[in-house]
Amino acid sequence: MKTLLSIALASLCANVLQAAIKTETVEYKQGDTTLAGELVYDDAIKGARPGVLVVHQWKGLTGYEKKRAAMLAELGYVAFCADIYGKGVRPTSPQDAGAEAGKYKKNRPLLRERVNAGLETFRKQKVVDPKHIAAIGYCFGGTTVIELARSGADVAGVVSFHGGLDSPTPADGKNIKCKVLACHGADDPFVPAKDLEAFESELRDAGVDWRLVKYGGAVHSFTDWGMDGSMKGAKYDEKADKRSWVEMKAFLTECFR
Repeated sequence: MKTLLSIALASLCANVLQAAIKTETVEYKQGDTTLAGELVYDDAIKGARPGVLVVHQWKGLTGYEKKRAAMLAELGYVAFCADIYGKGVRPTSPQDAGAEAGKYKKNRPLLRERVNAGLETFRKQKVVDPKHIAAIGYCFGGTTVIELARSGADVAGVVSFHGGLDSPTPADGKNIKCKVLACHGADDPFVPAKDLEAFESELRDAGVDWRLVKYGGAVHSFTDWGMDGSMKGAKYDEKADKRSWVEMKAFLTECFR
């Protein structure tokens, strides 16, 4: 009986904790485009708290980003999953995802406008401390948060997880006001050595507080537990995933001091 009671109490506590994580859809605009983001936070925490903007991978805002946002909420942050593509634009095939992501990679000014629209919407939410916001992104989202930094956005830091690290306009590095962390698969075939060199040179020349962490044996999408290796060059790597999450947590702690 005592064991059954303990199990019941543990289950009840777990349900209460889970119920504390709230998710709200927030629609907003960039120009004439309607975007639909997700605000995620622990409503057991009172008052405003530091926030983390989360930017999606190439298939748009999915359950993956929402799960990461919930993990951030469990750490005591409030998270906002930005929508770069637009409400309802969620490509399902690699071909369509590549085409959609390509629109923004080829038009960096538009990409910056989209991510800044998400940032400003996030900044207005009552549960977030508007003076303590950072941004993280995965794959396409990693590229996006670096562009956010290059736009001169007022954020404490950005973290790119296996993002594209090309440097199309190196002079824009001088606009970066925040700390930068890039978590990179050392064997990622989609990021050529010349891009890494250009990325490092841009940040070094601009005097940015930056770090690049490489994970041996890891390829593209190493944090995405849904990647089983069927797409050549992209596969989940548990060690790299966990290590990069630890790196991110330490980075955020430093950013929000």
